[in-house]
Amino acid sequence: MSNKFRTSGFHPIRKLKVILSGLQIAVATEFSVAYKLILSMLVLGISFLLRQWIDLTLIVLATGLMLIAELFNSAIEGLCDFLQERQDERIRIIKDISAAAVGISILIWAVTLILQGSHLWSLLYISPSNN
Repeated sequence: MSNKFRTSGFHPIRKLKVILSGLQIAVATEFSVAYKLILSMLVLGISFLLRQWIDLTLIVLATGLMLIAELFNSAIEGLCDFLQERQDERIRIIKDISAAAVGISILIWAVTLILQGSHLWSLLYISPSNN
């Protein structure tokens, strides 16, 4: 791996490749990330088809928050395991705090998905006579 500060200039294509590589690793190795993304994409697709842009925006924001927390948690756990393979109370505390951040983001994601999903569900099943 190269030193970040010795590279010359900004390379957006290279950055995009790194982003997609990290996301691919997370989805391939973390089942919790994969199924949450699939659920979000399903509800996002429905909100896009129904042209519910506020719902779409809220789902994107909640999914992004959840995904960011999951990725940081995975990175922190990996780094902790790399630095200290044995049981260590300090490492356990760091991992617990990281897991708490993920838990909060998952709660926000789940509540958003449930509320927006129920709103979209009601839009799908409004009978034409009620219009």
